[in-house]
Amino acid sequence: MRAAPFRILVWTVVIFNIVFLGLPTVVIVAASFTAGDMLTFPPEGLSLRWYARLAGMREFQEALLRSLYVAAICTAFAIPAGTLAALAMVRHRLRFARTLQLYFLLPFTVPLVVSGIGMMYVFGEAGVLGRLWPVGLAACAINLPFMIWSVSASVNRLDPDLENAAANCGATPVQAFFSVTIPALMPGIITGALLMFILAMNEFIVSIFLVDARIVTLPVWMFTSIRNIITPDLAAVSVVYIIFALVSIWALDRWVGLDIFLRSR
Repeated sequence: MRAAPFRILVWTVVIFNIVFLGLPTVVIVAASFTAGDMLTFPPEGLSLRWYARLAGMREFQEALLRSLYVAAICTAFAIPAGTLAALAMVRHRLRFARTLQLYFLLPFTVPLVVSGIGMMYVFGEAGVLGRLWPVGLAACAINLPFMIWSVSASVNRLDPDLENAAANCGATPVQAFFSVTIPALMPGIITGALLMFILAMNEFIVSIFLVDARIVTLPVWMFTSIRNIITPDLAAVSVVYIIFALVSIWALDRWVGLDIFLRSR
């Protein structure tokens, strides 16, 4: 008899969490299909007019392409940097390993506004402020711990005997690295790369310090649009982000497996 109240309590908490986490997404998706001129819920009828407007909006298309470019730059730099850093910190006895671990926590302790101002000064002194690729580098620097942690989980599960067997078969260290180590670390690399790509796509605070009105990324474009008036086309943009997240989860499940990903956390 005592188990029944406890089970009810557990399911009540679970249902509350599901509703609490999912309700904002349901509201914004439903609002994006409204036939009215204002962002309302429940929607005033159903229509695809805002998606049609978004498809023909040149500013949205250019901002989306810029964000994809920034995310690609971030991911391209994060994969080798995060993979090699994870291998060095886990497999080798570094003299300042503890200091490095604390250093990689700085992006989570330093406010992003401070990071944005610092990067604006650095890139400004380098004469590259106002270009897109520094935004990708900035997103990589801020979110790199996610890549390192993801790959580190795979490094901890890597059997050193596999590399020793490759060496015994005559493979050079470089050959063993690319034919044995990298394939074994691929689940962590793919997971980290997807995380870095999505985080770079969503990066706003640092981006706003590094871009100007001519090359705004999608989050900055959304922010400047919200300052004027909130219209349902912004809900449609939010659905685009949701689609990116769903595609990433699908890719993670297909290439890595959600069960492997969850166990690595």
